[in-house]
Amino acid sequence: MRSFGYRGMWWSRQSSAMPVRIYAHLSWTCWARLPLIDEAVASFLAPFLLAESKRHGARVIEIGIVSNHVHLLLELPAAYDVPRLVQGLKGASARLANRDGHARNQSLRWDTGYDLRSVGGKQRNP
Repeated sequence: MRSFGYRGMWWSRQSSAMPVRIYAHLSWTCWARLPLIDEAVASFLAPFLLAESKRHGARVIEIGIVSNHVHLLLELPAAYDVPRLVQGLKGASARLANRDGHARNQSLRWDTGYDLRSVGGKQRNP
């Protein structure tokens, strides 16, 4: 009997029963760290980021929005595509905020890049 490698149904039965919990802290900044997020933009961003995360299979646990950056604590699905998720969160939010007039004084622009760090279960629930 071999005890390694994928062979038939045994592996899939075992792996499907294993719970997967992946937590991550995601943050990104406004262009040049300018304070481009006012109350109107934040009011738009919060529900948009919740819905967009859900559309990508991620669950927002906590959200923090300040004048020049955004923080999300996420539970990610077992298989996820971070660049695609971030593109949806950043790209679509700026495009819609500007198109729909939420960013009244200055257009909402995000800086390039983002920071994604894994978060352990104990860090999530101190």
